Amino acid sequence: MFVFICVTFATCCGASTLQAARCPTCPYSPEHTKKVTVWKRVQCPAALHFTSCLGIRKDDTPLQPIRDDWKPLQCLRVLNISSWNPPPGNRKLHGDLMYISILTMEERELSITCCSRGFYLNQSTAFKFNPKPAAPKILCHSLVDLLSQLSPLFRKNFAVLQKRRVYQHPFECIRAPVQVCTWAAPPGDHSLDCVTAEETNGQIRDWNEELQRSRELPRASLLERRNRDRRLFRINSDFVAAAAQGAVSMTEGNVLPLNPGEPPHLHVFVWNNLFFSQGFDMSDHYAPVGGDAAAHAAALCDLRGVQAYASVDTEGLHTLGTAVVDYRGVRVTAQTVVPGLLEKNLKQIVYGSNDNGKTVFTHQWFLELLGESSKSLRIQPHRVLDHSNSPVELRSAVSTVGIFGSDGRPYILDLLRTFPPDLNFLVPAEAQQEVPAACRSFGFPRRHRHGLASLRPQLVEAFVHHRYELFAKMASDDLSNQFATEKPEKPQRAAEQNRRNISWKTCENVGSVSDSHFDIRFNPDVCFPGVRFPSECLPDVQRQRRLLWDAAAFLLSNQIPAVLRDCLDHKAVPMDGATLTSVIHQRGVNVRYLGAMLKELDEMEEREKLSHVQRIAISEVITRSAKHIFRTYMKDVEPAAFSAAVSHFLNCLLSSSSAPVPDSCSDELPSRRRSRRRRTQSDRANFPTSSLWAKLTSDDLWSRIKAEAEDYYHYTFKSESIEEEIEKHNLQKISLLREMSIKTGIQLQLREYMFECRHKPAFSENDVMNMFPVVKHLKLTSTDAAGLVQQAQLAAQRGFLRAGLVLLGRALTLFSSVCGILHEDVSMCLRLFGRLRYTLGENDDALILQEKAALISERIQGTDHPQTVQDYTHLALYYFAGGRLSTSLQLLYRARYLTLLVIGEDHPQIALLDSMLGLVLHALMENELSLKFLQNALTLTSKYHGAKSLKHAHSHHVLAIVYESKGELHLALHHEKEAHILYKNQLGESSDSTKESSECLQRLTDQGAILQRAVRHVASGKPSASVSPPRLPNHSVILQQLNLTCGITFIPPSEKELRAELNERRKVQIEDVAYQLLNQNGNKQQL
Repeated sequence: MFVFICVTFATCCGASTLQAARCPTCPYSPEHTKKVTVWKRVQCPAALHFTSCLGIRKDDTPLQPIRDDWKPLQCLRVLNISSWNPPPGNRKLHGDLMYISILTMEERELSITCCSRGFYLNQSTAFKFNPKPAAPKILCHSLVDLLSQLSPLFRKNFAVLQKRRVYQHPFECIRAPVQVCTWAAPPGDHSLDCVTAEETNGQIRDWNEELQRSRELPRASLLERRNRDRRLFRINSDFVAAAAQGAVSMTEGNVLPLNPGEPPHLHVFVWNNLFFSQGFDMSDHYAPVGGDAAAHAAALCDLRGVQAYASVDTEGLHTLGTAVVDYRGVRVTAQTVVPGLLEKNLKQIVYGSNDNGKTVFTHQWFLELLGESSKSLRIQPHRVLDHSNSPVELRSAVSTVGIFGSDGRPYILDLLRTFPPDLNFLVPAEAQQEVPAACRSFGFPRRHRHGLASLRPQLVEAFVHHRYELFAKMASDDLSNQFATEKPEKPQRAAEQNRRNISWKTCENVGSVSDSHFDIRFNPDVCFPGVRFPSECLPDVQRQRRLLWDAAAFLLSNQIPAVLRDCLDHKAVPMDGATLTSVIHQRGVNVRYLGAMLKELDEMEEREKLSHVQRIAISEVITRSAKHIFRTYMKDVEPAAFSAAVSHFLNCLLSSSSAPVPDSCSDELPSRRRSRRRRTQSDRANFPTSSLWAKLTSDDLWSRIKAEAEDYYHYTFKSESIEEEIEKHNLQKISLLREMSIKTGIQLQLREYMFECRHKPAFSENDVMNMFPVVKHLKLTSTDAAGLVQQAQLAAQRGFLRAGLVLLGRALTLFSSVCGILHEDVSMCLRLFGRLRYTLGENDDALILQEKAALISERIQGTDHPQTVQDYTHLALYYFAGGRLSTSLQLLYRARYLTLLVIGEDHPQIALLDSMLGLVLHALMENELSLKFLQNALTLTSKYHGAKSLKHAHSHHVLAIVYESKGELHLALHHEKEAHILYKNQLGESSDSTKESSECLQRLTDQGAILQRAVRHVASGKPSASVSPPRLPNHSVILQQLNLTCGITFIPPSEKELRAELNERRKVQIEDVAYQLLNQNGNKQQL
């Protein structure tokens, strides 16, 4: 058996799966051809690791496949800037620029002078300065040339390193715009590197000025918009990197606060021209809406508001660069600094309110600018009472603040209440009677820990679209009734008045803010405490409150069932918490509705088909609740005990050990012992077990998780322990560990973790390798390219594949120019491009494009991300279509292994992969193993698609093909009969699938009859009848079945396209003949 073995998260040279295959010293490296990569076949029994669910082997999924045959190349032991720098004055006059200290692999210490003429070895040592040249006296223009002559091992290893880089794909050498940290990493030695230790921030940048100048660039033409988008994207990427670095330095105590006299959790910082604040309530600003809980949520709400206004991109309206960083349980908001905001002479707020509506201001300039944005964001212009009881007009939430910077630009800040409030979690006492029945049936309204719960923009758009359909239907019905009852002799003016009345009535019924046309908008200040409205506006405020309740009811009655229908129809197949969150967000459902979604799922008749969604949702509730607890848990941890505290928390969460005890830091130097009589209480507090975090137990943690899930997600766990809950819902501890690590920024050592061991905790403090910041930032891209992708998808759906290819090519060029190669939009575009190429039969081009998409997914999303698994799956299909069967099998094994790691065996993706693996193994004549995969796929398909579905019929048909090839005609006939019945009932007699199944059924029946006749002849002693040999695997037939498994349908070319291609071929042939005739005439003339 030939399979693909690679380290799960990091492989040779720190590369990922596809990248590792290009290492020239790696036995799994490819040999390159001119177009595509040829992968070497490795013979090993690793298939057993991927087939444990089939009963072949019951071992746990290996977290790190064995790779002890590779060692990293090292050319030098140490390369540092010498302590003798800078050169003294007399040596500067000789041209000395700097001095370098080097320790070679031969343990030889070198001191090298860099001068204007080149590099040479000097006689200096660590304690004696002697700039004179040393033997051998060699002057080289390159440091590499000098070291190659001084160190044989450097010359040898550097040559191998250069050859290795030749085999690397260009995508491996490009820096990603945003750093991606894996949750598990292999152990590595910490090397001596004084260059990194002496790194500084370099020149301080004015981030705000760069961002605002980029926004002010012209955008009339496509070229101008491309240049503007590219500059904005690059500046934002640099800003996010600086924000993450600053947040880490601030949390670790390396930055001095602006207010050192305040408590530590109230400190604010300015670092590298960025303003940093922590997610705590300063000056009781958020006291009316929840205090610290509201301050923590406000950071992310503000980021969403900035993203919304950046998407609208109103000319002349400026927002701040914003990023939210979670690090070691602390939430930090990083923002660019408004010019003059920190100065006392700058006039402060001219629009909005920063004291919860006590004082409100307005400004005509902001009203004009926000008037354009409010249309796109569905914000209703409204009036509120200011501190003098005078009505003030606003076109945003009252908490949105407008100021003029010292640069003269208008800035809007505090955009946390950009979207409409979610009344299911914001319940004024006087509004209890207004709750719709749909909300009451789900147990809403409910109290939330903060008053900033809002509806998602996707829900707002879905609700507006729903109301528009209702508006069109009501208007159409009323007009039809009017035409039916209207008398012909009725005056035209009266008929027109009736139509206006119908329009007015319909607009009022659907909640439109306009009486003449459809226009749904929301007032974000309706339920905000402290905001007062003029008396003449109270009826409109009441209508707005009813509209918000309708939107809240629409979320529960329409969107949550729509999410479950999408999963039931397999339009969405979530594999982990991130993909499930993306699925529900696309429908406008907030994550805090997970409990309501699980309740709706439990009441469905087809809930068995959604068991994978239930498992992922329950895992998400557990890990998110644990994340909330982890945030408060880390506040009491001293810096010297971070690793011990993190490992203890993970042991309490996932280890089966009866009583996890934190490590005693035995590898650290103990403090000096005192006598038993003189030891004080403070001395005893220095031991880890006496700390507050060390007193946490598994039972305590599970009790807190249950309380958090009930309070935040309104979901009740009835199990007495997390072990019981995992066993009840068939959860996977490695998947929970992955989710928890990604959410909290924990990086663990890449090794096997024995979760079921009851005598030893699964984690030790040495397993916690690092904690990295989890950064949320603005998503900037090319709007023109996104529009081209939508047009391409629409063209492809209508059958215009060539037109779709042209549009995708233009979109890919724009995305690459604006965002660079390593971006998820580029990966998406390449993926669609390859899919269309493959559909058109251009397999080689599709393979190259899909390989690039898989490489990008590995780099920017991670090697174990579900999208990377999908890319492996399609890449395996394209490799099989190109005749590269062993490589296709390797990629499918890899995809299956990662799927087992992410979600486990019981998932629709496993059914897809097992079907493909069975077909590829059948093509390689491995029928025994093929049948095991196909049988497992049949079981999962019956569970998730239904026993009467076409997918189930196709699984029976594929099994019949393999059984026929193996010669077991009885079983083949049984499965083909099942497939034929399903095809006939679902598609009818005239469908191609039914006809193909009928032909196969007839062929199997005839072969069975011939075989029985031959057996009878043998039994009676007569001459044996001829029996046809078993059918060998046919590549085209198997490829057709693989395409059906992946949902790919080929569209035959139209008559016009065939005629155009024929004319093109004739033209090429005529040109070739003409060229040959010209060459013949030229040769005759020379003779």
